[in-house]
Amino acid sequence: MKRVLIITYYWPPSAGSGVQRWLKFSKYLPEFGWQPVIFTPENPDFALQDSSLEKEVDMNTEVLKFPIWEPYQLFRSLKKQQPKDTASILEYKNPGAIDQLAVWLRGNLLIPDPRLFWIKPAVNFLSEICEQNDFKAIITTGPPHSMHLIGRNLKRKTGIPWLADFRDPWSNWEFLDTLKLSQFARKKHQKLEASVFKEADSLVTISPTFKNEMQGIGAENVQVVLNGYDPADIPDSLAPPDHKASVLEIVYSGVIDGIRDPFPFLMALKTVFGETSGKVRLTFVGRVNESVKKLVAQDSWFNAHVELPGYVSHGEVFSFYEKAQLLLLILTNTKNAKGNIPGKLFEYMATGREVLALGDPMGDSASIINASGAGKVFAHQDEEGLVQFLRDFAKGENQGIAKADIQQYSRKNITQQLAILLDDIAKK
Repeated sequence: MKRVLIITYYWPPSAGSGVQRWLKFSKYLPEFGWQPVIFTPENPDFALQDSSLEKEVDMNTEVLKFPIWEPYQLFRSLKKQQPKDTASILEYKNPGAIDQLAVWLRGNLLIPDPRLFWIKPAVNFLSEICEQNDFKAIITTGPPHSMHLIGRNLKRKTGIPWLADFRDPWSNWEFLDTLKLSQFARKKHQKLEASVFKEADSLVTISPTFKNEMQGIGAENVQVVLNGYDPADIPDSLAPPDHKASVLEIVYSGVIDGIRDPFPFLMALKTVFGETSGKVRLTFVGRVNESVKKLVAQDSWFNAHVELPGYVSHGEVFSFYEKAQLLLLILTNTKNAKGNIPGKLFEYMATGREVLALGDPMGDSASIINASGAGKVFAHQDEEGLVQFLRDFAKGENQGIAKADIQQYSRKNITQQLAILLDDIAKK
């Protein structure tokens, strides 16, 4: 069994797609000859937690934890109420002076991200660990992209082959555009990114579009390793959707924030069902921003037909899927939108429910949905198309999808692709 060191900021009890990706890889890598050793912060500062995910960490997986210092702790001491991260500040309509200063500092001093203070101590700690262990490969996953700098510096010291996984772009990441970067800061990001591109033995990303963008700025040897679904997560009791139910149940799972706009769908929903009572229910499972909460609270029709249960554990999500006939996917409507393939897309498909997506009809997610026959994709601004789809669906038309061929997207099959890449770099 070859040992691989995986350096990740997000690990249970953290929640989110970044956790799922490497939690599942670590679960299945041993079946392909690789024993993962996880390196993660002892005291990370993340907003969402799901302690139930800790039960999924294999008892044979060694997890190394090392303390991290993050400036968010200092910044929160200046304010009585402070969000967990900069992304939350960016959703404020009227940010105060301290908030604006925080965004500027985040963009221009904390490069590549607020976890940069972990780089040097982590490398020093891991250098000793590597001397005591026969690691055949190192993996880093970002964002935060400071994880890649740990991998780069560790490879420089040890010579161990290194694979860098990009779940989002780096210098072309849309998030950076919101941080008021100076020209100096932008160039520093590009320089650090170029060093990772050059020194990593293999580069991985989650979509064809992101691969093409990375190659367009100098990256070589880039491979696409998708997210996926774990058949073990799908309850045996999950029944087919009940299309004869008196109420049309629509479920969205995930985050609603400044770059995922649900309002076109909400308006289309009210247009179709606004004259009826009790025939439709939309449930947002997860964290939603204040604008959605305000609409639901102030509009009597939305208040009666939209539910906001908040964040629930990954396991609990399936109880919402089971009631649904239609699953809503809201993709980003931003610069990087074409390459956005959220992990929950594959989980949606595995439930056998039809997927209604708002996003780029020419994007990578749309290609997967269309190729598998899993649902329909509409541009965010296509309210007319959404209205017609909902009217047809309510009449019983377009209900029931062809059995989607999704086995290729199982976490085990995708982990096998990753293992092949690790085998290749380990031979160097």
